[in-house]
Formats: sequence, structure tokens, C-alpha cells
Amino acid sequence: MSTPTPEEINAENHAMAAAALTLATTELEFRVELLNKMVSSCHNKCAAKPPKEGSLSVGENSCIDRCCSKYWQVVAIVGQLLGTSK
Repeated sequence: MSTPTPEEINAENHAMAAAALTLATTELEFRVELLNKMVSSCHNKCAAKPPKEGSLSVGENSCIDRCCSKYWQVVAIVGQLLGTSK
């Protein structure tokens, strides 16, 4: 086996950095989509239609807070299950 040249090492490092950037971008897009789905789901469940006031009531705020908490708990459980299935 021969020792890799500096150009080969640089190309390999560049490819690894590009792959890491692609992975990070995909994860960020997934997290944004997850957040948007949570906001939409909890707002549809908890906010009055049509809106009664310019801002959410105490009950609506409480409902949204509980909904978001449950949503993240489920995301954590699914993540753990997917992590252990590998």
C-alpha cells in the first residue's frame, strides 16, 4: 500500500465535509418540518375558530402548552425506538 498524497487527503476531507453538510442540512429541514407540523396541529386543536380576541386566551395558551409538550414527548419516544431498532 502506498501513502496517500496530500491532494488525495484533501479531496477525501472535502468529500467528508460535504457529506456532513448534506446530513446537517437534511436534519435541519426535518426539524423545521416537525416544528411546523406541531405548530399547525396544536393551533388547530386548541385555538378558537373564529378567533374571539386578538390574542389567545389563558385556556388556549394552556392547551397549546400541553399539546406541544406531548408532541415532543412522542417525538422523543419514537426517536428512541428508531435508535434501538438499528
